[in-house]
Amino acid sequence: MSLIRQIWLLLLATLLMAFVGSFAVWMWSARGYLETQLRLKNADNAQSLALNLSQQRGDVTAMELTVAAMFDTGFYQRITLKDAGGRVVVDREMDARVLPRQAPQWFVRMMPVQSAPGVAQVSNGWRAVGSVEVVSHSSFAHAQLWQGAIQTAGWLGVLGALSGLVASWGVARIRRPLDGVVGQAQALMDRRFVTLPEPKVPELARLGGAMNTMVVRLKALFDEQAAQVELLRQQAHCDPLTGLSHRRHFMAQLTALLDSEERATHGALYLIRVLDLTGINRTLGHRHTDALLQRIAKALGEVSSGVTVSALGRLNGGDFAVCLAGGDVPLPEAQHYADALRRAFAEHAVQGGVVVGAVAWRRGMRMHQLLAAADSALALAESKGVFSVEQALSPTDQTPVRGEDEWRRVLHAALMERRVQLGAFPVVDAQRRLVHMECPMRLQLDEAGEPVSAAHWLPMAMRTGLTSQIDELAVVLALEGMAQDHASRGVNVSPASLLDSSFVPRLRDHLLESPQLASRLWLEVAEPAAIERPDLVHELCQQLRPLGVRVGLEHAGERLTRVEALFEVGLDYIKLDAAVVQGVAQDASRAAFVTATASMLHGLGLQVYAEGVNDAADMSALWQCGVDGVTGPAVRLAS
Repeated sequence: MSLIRQIWLLLLATLLMAFVGSFAVWMWSARGYLETQLRLKNADNAQSLALNLSQQRGDVTAMELTVAAMFDTGFYQRITLKDAGGRVVVDREMDARVLPRQAPQWFVRMMPVQSAPGVAQVSNGWRAVGSVEVVSHSSFAHAQLWQGAIQTAGWLGVLGALSGLVASWGVARIRRPLDGVVGQAQALMDRRFVTLPEPKVPELARLGGAMNTMVVRLKALFDEQAAQVELLRQQAHCDPLTGLSHRRHFMAQLTALLDSEERATHGALYLIRVLDLTGINRTLGHRHTDALLQRIAKALGEVSSGVTVSALGRLNGGDFAVCLAGGDVPLPEAQHYADALRRAFAEHAVQGGVVVGAVAWRRGMRMHQLLAAADSALALAESKGVFSVEQALSPTDQTPVRGEDEWRRVLHAALMERRVQLGAFPVVDAQRRLVHMECPMRLQLDEAGEPVSAAHWLPMAMRTGLTSQIDELAVVLALEGMAQDHASRGVNVSPASLLDSSFVPRLRDHLLESPQLASRLWLEVAEPAAIERPDLVHELCQQLRPLGVRVGLEHAGERLTRVEALFEVGLDYIKLDAAVVQGVAQDASRAAFVTATASMLHGLGLQVYAEGVNDAADMSALWQCGVDGVTGPAVRLAS
């Protein structure tokens, strides 16, 4: 039983006891008062009647007439005249049935009023003639008691109602801070850290203060752990001088990009080389050379701002690389990087320069072929002198060109005709048990063609506003598949779909139609969505998690510690990006970062999975790092 309910029961019991006690005390005192009044009245009337009878000088007839006159003009139950020997001379008694009933019979039986007889001596001079006994009828006392009881009960009821209103106000004052503390505790269970103003009630103020202190300490602990994870990430992935990805991590990012079915299908790779870095170092000195390299890294980031930067790294001393993903925004040309770096050299008044080699890439290309083409372009630019730019030849593109209207028609037709299918890639735990199937969406754009991955059509689906319909259909297909084989399925949700205000309610309606399948559904959004629009991800979790749906982030790890209020979003799991987990078996710093990340996320109650694992040695190392499951080519080969 809740504390508020116990308080209410205590208040109601107190009010009831006060009501019953007050009413009972009034009833007993009122009855005693009426009995006293009847006794006094009977005694006075008996004395008055005895005086009148004494004046009749023993005339029995006259005394009978006097008794009859008094009996008929008053409300008496009985008047009895006895002679000196105790024999009854006159006895007049009223029939109670002729009296009007002004009080219920049950009330009369429950609250009897005793009318004590009044007795007086009748004399003739100095000689005693007899005695008279007068008993007033109690029905009128019962009527008065009944009316008083009704009025008293009514007033006590009004007072009780007023007391109840005051009690409600008092309980509400107590309940507000209690509900706040309960909500604070619930927020901790939901991995949200909330502080509240301390209540004015001293006892609750101590409780609220203790809760706030605990929340602040937990948040500080998480912030400290997040800072440590970010430091390990920089040590494992970044060049210590420029903050860009070092060579090993850049290559892992590039590999993941070329192999991914969900990311961009094309883009550009730029290799930048600082010419005669040794001579610049000898001329400027180590400190100024480091400042120049840092300015070069900053310039590369400035030119790349506004487009999707898949990787930005420093490969070795004077070699830098930029990998951009194609999208709606045109990619900067290689000459833009050369011009920006020319300005950087001019700012530092350094003699020398850079050369740029560029090559376009498409998904599925071999990394060594791509790097060889870029390196050839870089060598050709180097032969032409400082700030030269060379573009390597890119493979011929056989993809048909479609305009926005044509894309809208093609995508809409594929949805209406259900020319869609879900992929199936297993996610397993350390015991090789299936956690769920990753189910990326594929569309058959042409009736005679093959289904293609999201990397081909997702940018145009976002431009035409069809992502929410595609993601909704993916959830429907996953529910239909789970109804057949009962295997849990994970579906990717585009951040653009969350911008559609009706998308989440539509998903909720589908899940309410199949509530037994909701607990088998895993929904995934990309890490940038939680960074750029955490409110939308939080709303998704709030709406669907009560139905049993699990919600998580995919392709995470690079900017995980930058997710604002990660502990408050309400996620269930995190999938670390392939670029983060590849090579953990050979790189202790990468393994330390994954271990720290998994420990931090486990502390928040989140499960951690690794995606894109293509090496059995990496898979074994990931179990030691504490991940809960893995997916990728190594899993498919092992199974």
